[in-house]
Amino acid sequence: MSEQPQQPSQPPGFGPPNPGAAGQSGPYGYPQAGQPGQPGYGYPQQPPGGYPPPVYQQPGYQQPPGFPQGDPHAPYGYDPYGRPYSDKSKIVAGVLQLFIGSLGIGRFYVGSVGIGIAQLLTCGGLGIWSLIDGIMYLVSNDRTDEQGRILRG
Repeated sequence: MSEQPQQPSQPPGFGPPNPGAAGQSGPYGYPQAGQPGQPGYGYPQQPPGGYPPPVYQQPGYQQPPGFPQGDPHAPYGYDPYGRPYSDKSKIVAGVLQLFIGSLGIGRFYVGSVGIGIAQLLTCGGLGIWSLIDGIMYLVSNDRTDEQGRILRG
């Protein structure tokens, strides 16, 4: 009679991984560092390629000096041409100007008080000035607020 080979209880590659000793290859072939319970256990000391690990901003973390903190003159960033964005929206200004532009509300919203008063006194140029102004707010990318910042879209 021939003897049959003994079958393993589990196929290869299944079951609990063999963690190995510190400094040896881990369960997936990556080197392990440290001892269980210590910081850095299971992770290599230096990532491949020699780059330092990424640093993620934690609550209460302060940026180092010289790192850009944001521009107080452009709290909403810059457009593709490098002009700062306003806190006002061109869509809101255009809709205000279309619906109640005879009172100059769209111009008051963006800070053009003088033109807003002129539209108020002329009923928005008999409605034509306010209609054209509202359309220009909606389709133009060069409208600015009272501080010269580009209206956001």
